[in-house]
Amino acid sequence: MMNSATMLENQLKYVNKAFWRNPASAFFTFSFPLMFLVIFTSLLGHHSISPQRGITVDVSTYYVASMAAYAVITACYNNIAIGLAIQRDSGVLKRTRGTPIPSGVFILGRLIHALFVAVILVVITAAYGKFFYHASLPTGTPLVEFLIMLLVGTLTFCALGFAITCVIPNADAAPAVVNASILPLLFLSGVFIPITSTAPSWLIWIGRIFPVRHFVLGMDAGFVGTTFNWMDVLIVAAWGLGAFLLSYRFFTWEPKR
Repeated sequence: MMNSATMLENQLKYVNKAFWRNPASAFFTFSFPLMFLVIFTSLLGHHSISPQRGITVDVSTYYVASMAAYAVITACYNNIAIGLAIQRDSGVLKRTRGTPIPSGVFILGRLIHALFVAVILVVITAAYGKFFYHASLPTGTPLVEFLIMLLVGTLTFCALGFAITCVIPNADAAPAVVNASILPLLFLSGVFIPITSTAPSWLIWIGRIFPVRHFVLGMDAGFVGTTFNWMDVLIVAAWGLGAFLLSYRFFTWEPKR
């Protein structure tokens, strides 16, 4: 009988093969962050902004950080939520539940693979920004803080991806539900459009309720030199814990009728 480590290794191989054998999904997962980076820096990258009082950075540097955050959210939240909804509707999850693979191994395999893809996306985005836009990259203590936020954010958005499947009725509705739940927050959190002190206070207040804004602030700190706030890490982690508890209670392996 296989032990848990062997089953986890096999599950990781399966998830990785399934990811790369869907070239359209893999292509857009990797191309969207770079595509948006090029578009936004081409349109808005010829001036500087002040993301924090006393700090001025090029818009291109800002977008390298924000697109790295967007890449993580796409790899973890969007991909997991839509993928699980499709697998649930097609009966894959139900059949998986009937195999000797423990639920924890299945979930951990998805988490590790999402982390793997997220790290690759961040490295590619940062390298592209450094090579083409001369963006500053985090080093020393800021790098450690960046990596901690990256890890916490990855786990949180994976957990949120599992949690949102609880309200997705079927596979056809998955893209609409997922995009409707995340796109407004990407704008409210400064991913696509920089949020400065001149932004309406109500917009800033709403953005700070949700984890996306705090994740972006933590990711930005290593690139643009803003103050890293551990409270942002705690808030993101709290959302992840809440999503995990919600998933534990309501996640279903069988298609919804």
